[in-house]
Amino acid sequence: MLTSILILLAGLVALTIGGELLVRGAVSLAEIFGLSALVTGVVIVGAATSMPELVASIQAALAGSPGIAWGNIVGSNIANTLLILGAVAVFAPFSLSGGGKRDAVVGLLAAVLLGGLAWFGLAATWLGIVLVALLVIYIVWRLGHPRMPTAENEEEEEELGGYRLPAASALFAVGVGLLVLGGSWLVSGAVDLARLAGVSEVAIGATVVAIGTSLPELAASVAAALRGQPGLAFGNVVGSNVFNALLIGGVTMAVAPMPIPVELLDIEWPVLIASAALLVLLAGKIKRIGRGVGAGMLAVFAAYSALAFT
Repeated sequence: MLTSILILLAGLVALTIGGELLVRGAVSLAEIFGLSALVTGVVIVGAATSMPELVASIQAALAGSPGIAWGNIVGSNIANTLLILGAVAVFAPFSLSGGGKRDAVVGLLAAVLLGGLAWFGLAATWLGIVLVALLVIYIVWRLGHPRMPTAENEEEEEELGGYRLPAASALFAVGVGLLVLGGSWLVSGAVDLARLAGVSEVAIGATVVAIGTSLPELAASVAAALRGQPGLAFGNVVGSNVFNALLIGGVTMAVAPMPIPVELLDIEWPVLIASAALLVLLAGKIKRIGRGVGAGMLAVFAAYSALAFT
C-alpha cells in the first residue's frame, strides 16, 4: 500500500508542476503570436488548467477504470465549488460586482446533461463529440460576451507570460510531458490503492484523484485571495466547471465510450447539482461570499468526502 501511495503522490506532484509550466508556456505563446487577452484567458488558460483532470480521466478510462475517470470529472467540479471557493471565502470574503450568473447556469446545465447520460446509460463516441461541440459553442458565445465577475477590491491579475519563444515552447513541452507522466502515475496509484483498501474506484476518483487534480486551481485561487483578488476565483471556478464537464467529459467519452457509472448518481451527482445551483444563487442573488458561507461550503465538502467512502 505504501508503494501505491507514493506513486499516487508522485503523480500529484507531476500534475501540479506540469500544469503550472503548461499554463505559463501557453500564455507566453499566445502573447508571442498576438492572441488577445480574452482569447488567452478564456481558451488558452481555461483549457490548460483543465489538462491535469483531462489527462487523468482519459488515462483512467483507457485503463478500464471508468469509475476513476468520471469520478474525477464530477469530483473536480464539486471540489472547485465547495473546497476552492469555500477556502477563498474563508481567507478573503468578497462581493461580486460583475457577471458570472450566465457561466454558472451553463455549468448547471452541463451537470444536468451528464447526469442524464448516466441515468439512461448512454455512451458513444458521437456523444463525446457533441459534448466537445457544445464547449466550442460556449467558448464562441463567451468571447462575444466577455464580462466576467470581479471583486470590489480586485487588483490587476498576475502576469504569467513574458517568456521568449524558445523558453515558452520548452515550458509548454515539459508541462505536457509531466502531465502525461503524472496522470499515468496518479491513475496507477489510485487504482492499486482502491483495490488494496477495498474502496470503490468511484469513491477514489471523486475524492482523492479529484482533489489532487484540483490542487493547482486551489493554490492559485488562495494565492489570489491573499493578494486581494478573491473575485478571480469565482470566474475561474465557474469556467473550469464548464470545461471539466464538456471538454473532459466529451473527450473521455469519445476515446473510451463506456457508460458513466450509475454509482455516481447516489451521492456525487446530487452534490454536484446542488453545488452548481449554489453558484447560480451566489452569482444571481446573494453576491456576497463571506466567511460563514465559506466555512459552510468547506463543512459540506468534508461531509461529502466522508460519505463517499461509506
